[in-house]
Amino acid sequence: MRNKQFVQISTAYPDPTVPFHDDERMIQQAMEQDYLRDADTYLGLIWAQDSLDETFKPETWVKSNPLLDLPSQYEVLMNGLTDKRDSDALSGTINDFQNKNLNLWLEQSVDSFLKLPDVEKAIVPSFSFDDRQVYIGFDYSMFSDNTALAFVFPYQDATGKPRWFIYQHSFIPWQKAGSIEAKEKQDGINYRNLAQNGFCTISSHPQGLINDEQVYQWLLNFVDRHRLEVVFFGYDAWGATPAIKQLELNSGWPLEAIRQRTSELKDPTKFLQKLFVEGSVDRLDDRIMEKALLNAEIYEDKIGIQVDKAKATLKIDVVDALIDALFQAMYHFEDFSDVNNPDKQVERMNEKQVLEWFNNPESGLLGDDINDF
Repeated sequence: MRNKQFVQISTAYPDPTVPFHDDERMIQQAMEQDYLRDADTYLGLIWAQDSLDETFKPETWVKSNPLLDLPSQYEVLMNGLTDKRDSDALSGTINDFQNKNLNLWLEQSVDSFLKLPDVEKAIVPSFSFDDRQVYIGFDYSMFSDNTALAFVFPYQDATGKPRWFIYQHSFIPWQKAGSIEAKEKQDGINYRNLAQNGFCTISSHPQGLINDEQVYQWLLNFVDRHRLEVVFFGYDAWGATPAIKQLELNSGWPLEAIRQRTSELKDPTKFLQKLFVEGSVDRLDDRIMEKALLNAEIYEDKIGIQVDKAKATLKIDVVDALIDALFQAMYHFEDFSDVNNPDKQVERMNEKQVLEWFNNPESGLLGDDINDF
């Protein structure tokens, strides 16, 4: 068919993880990189406010409501918008006005763990995993949930300021959904495409259950391929899976079961939130991680906080795994951290590394503390 057209018209959704938002970002990037001529078949017309600060600047609302430029429409539209703004502000639902009337993408809900701009500003184009220390978190699948491995890489920027890079790899079960196609529709994520980009693995189990051996082998291969030093491996105390048993017997890594209750999780949960708010964390443009970060909500009781989700089909497994990893990673740059304790350095060595250290004590592996042994 010649001269075919496909038109999408919509306001911003309450859920910023929908595909329409990805389309909008793609078109914006294409316009900013017009010299590449990568999207000549697309036309994006976006009427939206520039920031939440304009919620109380009605003189700017024409950006998201272009009919305000019509003299015959101005008074009626402005009165309606002002009444809606004031009503939502009084009822504590100002986010609804910002989302639907000002066409602004917001975080998932007023109880969201993180805000969309903070999650988006953390994206970097690449990161080298090789030859680094890493903290790993593990969240095992229950029923339709994904199984997630989270990796936290502490490092310092050019000025010596501490930063953290976070990465995840998820294992996708489809047994409860019935097929991987149904699972993708249920979660709103194109897992097969993301698997090609290395962000997930579709379960190889014939019935679509999580394959523990597949998880175990992928993890060992990832650590070995990038020559990583595993400083800490934290996992849900209820997640003592066969993969955990194999790691206990064969890896030599420092494993710790973390009880999933607010008193245990409050500090790493707040630390993860702080990293995003302060802008000291980096991540790849990974839709699985992004959706989990935006799905997560804060649950609070008298003794602490932890993340939760509004309904079962929302996925926050990656956030749970990140918090397990941060249980120790948050202390990486502190003097009292295990990673800065020479005794703990020896404990983390495998037999080959210990032998190399004894045979070559001048290698500097333990720094100035080598003479203490």
